[in-house]
Formats: sequence, structure tokens, C-alpha cells
Amino acid sequence: MDHKKIAVAVLLSLVILSSANAIYAGDDRDYSIIDSLIELTINSNGLLHVNESYTYSFDGTFNGVYRDIPLKEGESIDNISVYIDGAYGTYEESESNGQKHLKVYLWADKAHTKKIHDQEVTITYSYDMKNVVTLYNDIGSLQYKLWGENWDCDVEHLKTIVHLPGSNDINYYLNPEYYNLSDSINGNIITAETTKIPSGEFYELQVLMPLSDFTDAQYAKHVNVDGKDQIMQKQAEYKGSVSFWGTVFTVLSAIGILSPLSLVYAYLKYGREPKVNYEGIYERELPTDDPPAMVNALIDNKSNIGEPNLKGFEATIMDLIDRKVFKMHVEEGEHTKDLILEFDESKYDSLAKHEQTVYNTLENFSDNGLLNVSKLSSQLNNETSGKYFERKFEQWKDDIANEYLGKERISEYFNDAGSTFGSGFTVGGVLLAVIFGAVSMFSNHPSSGLLMIGAVVLGVFSIGVSFLPEDILGQWTPEGRVYYLKWNNFKKFLKDNSLINEHPPESIVIWNKYLVYGTALGVADEVYKAMKLHVPKIHDDDYYYGDLYWFHSYAGLSMLNSAFNDGISAANPSSSGGGFGGVGGGSGGGGGGAF
Repeated sequence: MDHKKIAVAVLLSLVILSSANAIYAGDDRDYSIIDSLIELTINSNGLLHVNESYTYSFDGTFNGVYRDIPLKEGESIDNISVYIDGAYGTYEESESNGQKHLKVYLWADKAHTKKIHDQEVTITYSYDMKNVVTLYNDIGSLQYKLWGENWDCDVEHLKTIVHLPGSNDINYYLNPEYYNLSDSINGNIITAETTKIPSGEFYELQVLMPLSDFTDAQYAKHVNVDGKDQIMQKQAEYKGSVSFWGTVFTVLSAIGILSPLSLVYAYLKYGREPKVNYEGIYERELPTDDPPAMVNALIDNKSNIGEPNLKGFEATIMDLIDRKVFKMHVEEGEHTKDLILEFDESKYDSLAKHEQTVYNTLENFSDNGLLNVSKLSSQLNNETSGKYFERKFEQWKDDIANEYLGKERISEYFNDAGSTFGSGFTVGGVLLAVIFGAVSMFSNHPSSGLLMIGAVVLGVFSIGVSFLPEDILGQWTPEGRVYYLKWNNFKKFLKDNSLINEHPPESIVIWNKYLVYGTALGVADEVYKAMKLHVPKIHDDDYYYGDLYWFHSYAGLSMLNSAFNDGISAANPSSSGGGFGGVGGGSGGGGGGAF
């Protein structure tokens, strides 16, 4: 997992969210509908009378509100009146594209000179609707949206009162039922109250009435088919669908919330380390004679055990300097000092394959057998050179695998079954978290909130697992465990200056080995600091500082690291009707807003 890419993605998301918040903050006004009362009266002649009241809470200055009422084919709306409480106003009406548009202008004063500002206003619309009540051969029906999908804000509370033409053999449905706070029927009056209904969602009533409740129903729509059984079947199917998705959301939520427990199982099965017969506290000598790149691959690269990283590449260079394959000197200019590596071609054939790859890589940027380390970064800081270095770096890693750490050899040191499970958990978990989150965001089912919690839990754990060292869920073999403990204790020794004070090496040769393997283990700076303190105290006849010491002293290792990272970055530049309406298909509804 590329941690840099994850960090960039998170940072970009924060920038986008911050920008969105800034844009939103720029509009310093807002409004909400804190209460709504919908009162329907179904007359025996089929006429539907509607009274709907909305209490707005305005935060800031507004000009007014609007209300859109959809009209299906054959439906009509008459006798419109608008009443305003809490402000003064006028309204205008128009009809286009199959809907009635009501626009209400509001003022804070009777003279209509001041706009409304930071206040509550209740708007009541009263009107009659024809051809909305439908009479089938066996039943009368009203399917009516009490709240439509096109409102641009939520309604905090909605109360409905329905006056029926009769009181016997009544069946009614309120959908989606998860918005229902309470509902009842008393005689010929249905009363219902809801919880908050979000913008973009609908709330619908369907009531079935006996035909005997209607006389001379000239304002009703007449359909010459039997409707009762089909309507009740559709209602049952819708209720079953809501229940089904509730179950699905609950199960998916449980998967998201409980899935991290599988990581505990993976750890218990694959992650616990074997007991070994080794109790060392630290190691003063090199635990093995393996090349620094191999040690780096097994000990330092915790994200992919067995694959060397740049520190291993740099440690190989340090080793070649120590062995005089590269000889170092400094060229002094008028204002600069350049660090130069001179290639000894006579030693090339004696090098291991991975060392020859390092030699060839640096030679590509040399001039007449001389590499200016001080200018290497500028040479690698373009896409062509960067891609060349990236190819050679991958070739070098393949060389290590072929020479020392093939899959079978790595398996002698490390069992990656648990870490492989963790990688799969990350990929699958992030994918599922995104899917769960998207489904939750676009659904207002009550269980969708729990699904979002499941998505967040799953996403956090999935991303978190990608940052775990591979040996948390993976497991060293007994041989690998001893290998790891010894080299890790050697690393502790190199990092602990007090230990080196007690047991300083007595030869510059050993100090150089410390510096080479310290580079492979990521503690070269600590070794160099200790070396500065102790090397001058060595008094054997062979004492000299040596190229390796001076190479680090002139920031050679730092320059290599910077150049190689520049090369990798340069190699990867940024790119850039008369039928039976299903639930939700009723008359009325529409929406509205403020302006």
C-alpha cells in the first residue's frame, strides 16, 4: 500500500471539504420548516379539499417562498387561497410543465418596505383538487403525497388530518412507514404524525373507502376495473421491500462492524511468534555475514518482508565504497566542494549480480569513470533519467530475490499467510466501505445510519491495517525469529550510544562495517555520531578515517537518498394515469423552497 498516495488522498479530501464549507459559509442565510399540518377533506362528490400549513424559521434575510404542486393528466386545482401569519405578503400563481407554481412574497412591515429577517412565518395554502380521488369498480381510493421529493429542505415534524366521507370498512397506508411517529383512525378521521422527513424523500397516504361513501362523484376519476386486490398487493409488496432492505442493511452493518474481529483471528492463527532458544539483549558483532541488502530486506522493510528498499540500495553503495570499488575524493571549486566517486573497473567481475547492477546504475550518470554525487540529484530530476533509475532499482530487487531471497528462501524465514490476509482485508474492506457508505448516503431507510457506522468502522480498520508492519499479522519461522532478534538487537546496539561507549570497536574496519549495516538498518546517522566520538581514540597502526567515514561526513549518504527519491518522483509525474400507481406514485407532493 502506497502510504504517500493515501496521505495525498486524505489531504485532498480535506481541502475539498474545507472549500465546500467556505462556499457554504459565504451564504450567511438559511431556513428550515419546523412544522407542517396537512389537512385533507374527501367529499362524497369526489372533490378533495386541501389545507396545508408550513411554519418556516428564517435565519437571515429572505424575499419569500414558493410552492410547486404537480398535476397528473386530467387533474385540476381550483379555489386557491394563501394565508400568511407572522409577516405581510402577496402571492402570484402560474401553471406550466404539469404543475401549479405559487410564489409568495413576504415583508416584515405592512408597507412592504422591509424584507423578512430572522423570524418565523406560517404559510397556509388552501385549494380544491378534482380527479384525484379514484373510483374503481369495487373500491374508492385516494393516493396522495403528503410530502414530496422536490422540497429543498427537511420538515422537522408533519401532522396529517384526513376527513373521510364515511367511517366504515376503511383501510389506510402511510409510506414509508418508518417515518410514522403515530397514526390512528377515529370514526371518519385519520390522524398521523411523523418524525423528521429529509429533503428528497416522500411521505404518502393511500386510503381505501367503500363505494357507498360516494354519491354523484362527478369530481372523482372513474376507472372501469377492480382495484382493491391489486392495490393491497402493491402495498404488501412495498412493505415487504422495506422490511427486506432493513434486513439487508442490518446484515451489512453487522459485517462492517464485526469484520475487524477477523483480524484478531488472523493474528491468533498466524501472527503469534514461535518460542525460540535465544535470550540475547544486544549483539556487538555482525550476527551473520549476509550482504547488507539481504539484511535490509528481512529486517528493515517491515511493510514487505523479503523485499529490499532504498536503504538497502544505499547500503550496497556504502559497502562498495568500503571495499574500494568506489574511491572517494573531494573536488574543491572557488565556492563549492563536490563529492566524487571514482569507479575501479578492475573489480567489476568479482562483484555479485546485485552489486554489478548498482555499479552499472551509477556508471550511467558518471563521466569518464567519475560520478559527481553532489550533482546526481539534478541528473535524476527528469522523467527519462528517473524512469531509468526506477527500472534499474527494480532490476536490483530482482537480483536480490534471485541471489538470496526467492519465495522459497523467504518462506524459511517468514510465513506471510497472516499478512496476505491483512492485505486482502485492506483491499476488500476499503471497497466494501465505499459501497456501504454510498448506499447509506443515498438511502433514508432507518437502518442506513447503522450501515454508515459499519462503513466507517470497516474503512478505518481497513486503512489502519495497511500501516501495520507485516510481522504483526505474519509470523517468523523459528529460524527467521532468531535471525530477526539477533539483527534487531544489533540495531539496538548501534542506536544506543551508551552501549557503544562501553564496548567501542578497536578497529576502523569494524566501524566501517557498522556504518554499512547501520545504513541497511536505517541507523547510519547514529553510527556516524558515535564514530566521531570514538574513532579519534583508536591508536592502532592501521588507523585512518577512510573513505566511508568521509563520504558520510560530506553528506554523501544524504545526497544519494535525496537523488534517488528525486528520480523516483520524476519517474512518476502527476497526471492528471388510470393504472394502479405503485407506492410513491400518488398525486400531490411536489416541493417548494425559499428565495
